[in-house]
Amino acid sequence: MTTLHPVVAEVTERLRERSRETRAAYLARIDAVDRSGPRRGHLSCGNLAHGFAACGSEDKDALRNGHRANLAIVTAYNDMLSAHQPYERYPALIRQIARDAGFTAQVAGGVPAMCDGITQGRPGMQLSLFSRDVIALATAVALSHDMFDGALFLGICDKIVPGLLIAALSFGHLPAAFVPSGPMPSGIPNEQKSKVRQAFADGKASKAELLEAEAASYHTAGTCTFYGTANSNQMLMEIMGLHLPGASFTAPDTPLRDALTAEVVRRVAGLSTPGGNCLPLGHIIDERAIVNGVIGLHATGGSTNHLLHLVAIAHAAGIQLRWDDFDALSGVIPLLARVYPNGYADVNQFHDAGGMAFLIDQLLGAGLLHGDVKTIFGTGLEGYAQVPYLDDSGTLRWKPVPKQSGNRGVLRGVDEPFRPDGGLRLLDGNLGRAVIKVSSVPEDRLLIEAPAIVFNDQDEVAGAYQRGELNRDFVAVVRFQGPRANGMPELHKLTPTLAVLQDRGHRIALLTDGRMSGASGRVPAAIHVTPEAVAGGNIVKIRDGDMIRLDAANGRLDVLMEASELDDRLPHLADLANEHHGMGRELFGLFRQAATSADFGAGVL
Repeated sequence: MTTLHPVVAEVTERLRERSRETRAAYLARIDAVDRSGPRRGHLSCGNLAHGFAACGSEDKDALRNGHRANLAIVTAYNDMLSAHQPYERYPALIRQIARDAGFTAQVAGGVPAMCDGITQGRPGMQLSLFSRDVIALATAVALSHDMFDGALFLGICDKIVPGLLIAALSFGHLPAAFVPSGPMPSGIPNEQKSKVRQAFADGKASKAELLEAEAASYHTAGTCTFYGTANSNQMLMEIMGLHLPGASFTAPDTPLRDALTAEVVRRVAGLSTPGGNCLPLGHIIDERAIVNGVIGLHATGGSTNHLLHLVAIAHAAGIQLRWDDFDALSGVIPLLARVYPNGYADVNQFHDAGGMAFLIDQLLGAGLLHGDVKTIFGTGLEGYAQVPYLDDSGTLRWKPVPKQSGNRGVLRGVDEPFRPDGGLRLLDGNLGRAVIKVSSVPEDRLLIEAPAIVFNDQDEVAGAYQRGELNRDFVAVVRFQGPRANGMPELHKLTPTLAVLQDRGHRIALLTDGRMSGASGRVPAAIHVTPEAVAGGNIVKIRDGDMIRLDAANGRLDVLMEASELDDRLPHLADLANEHHGMGRELFGLFRQAATSADFGAGVL
């Protein structure tokens, strides 16, 4: 047996000790739930009659008289998200799979699902992060009918999976799994799309040309193929044991995809048998699974959004994950994948090169993952070093992944990583704490020391660029973008503009209490600055011309002035009234008031 890396062991033990009381209280709550019979057996006759009133005769009889499992389907289907459109047919498929196997399934509820690609740079993006908690609340409403012995969660994209999982952990006594639908076929290369975006920002491409490039990239049903937050979610669900092996990036609407969907339904039903061999979700997601998730993010160069989401997910399971844990693990976890924006490839090429199975096999072999975990597959994590296939009879089977990468430009083993660390750094200094993703930042840009240009929203940056005011070295300080200010929207709209300026040879960086997309990359960006501006963080005291030092190599973020001068400065006050109404923003005032800081998940739950 491979020995666990000492840093992985140390971080896990530290996390376990920090979480001892809260984790014990969580487990006590979910273990107190009676699992001796079907959950619907606790309902009154009137309750139960309402619960099966709309069912067909076969399902109604099973729910009325039977003792087999009844599974909840919580779906994030809509037509707006390409990733979620394939879910339209899933409820009927799942109900039939259940019926054929002698149990039942019901759509317990639907949850909202925002496409961040549509709302980027728009007022609606200010609802994006809070939608995570809305999704969690909506999921809780769905499951509160208490008719269910297990649950299937249909979600993929940015806030949807974290929201579903937070709620699922509140119902952690239920066995559960996540059911993906898979990425769309590859369109034009992401690098080509990025070049057109930059050309448009630089006035060298028309809007028609830009739209053509975007439409050729996002061109059909399925998950967008770059490695942003949505695909980081899928990686997490697999490495944390909540997908079947190989399910994350199998193409939608294929025989293999349908076979995986059928199998996960049957497996959850098997784990949900009343009075039988029950495996609650809350026992799958423990300290080891959370640490495995962090490791997966580092090894793949995953989305910085999970500095928020994983903290919130862990909290829902009574586990007190902190940014320091990410930072400690980043130092020993090698980067094994180059997927756009950290490379040229997309997730289909990653999958074809060996994908999750190869990644897990490599990390396990080096002692860089906890293998002794519980999974819906019924094995430890070693079962996930396999790839699914259909045999000649159409039966779903798994086989060991090859020991060699199918494409070394996309996926490598631990003996030849793309870089020796995970590319995520924790920053600290007199401006507070922040994080930076450096996996695709050029080495000569890890230290930026330049004067500040202060903005209060991202549109001001675009205006300054159009006026020709940014053709120089500078640090763009974009503040009042935290959760309490305006819901912490992603500032992805800034990426093409800043990339153009960097390509002109200017030494620039971004400093913000907001978020960047999971697709952020080449431009150094100190994000998630906490305390945020409206909470009195020193970012609110920065003035134009102040020298900022962003030192990613040494983990420092400072404004270069004496402490006494910084202390004596009066904070800038901004009128945010226009940020708090229109496009539904007025409905989220309580969220803004109650939101935690970024390092505690930036949510209200």
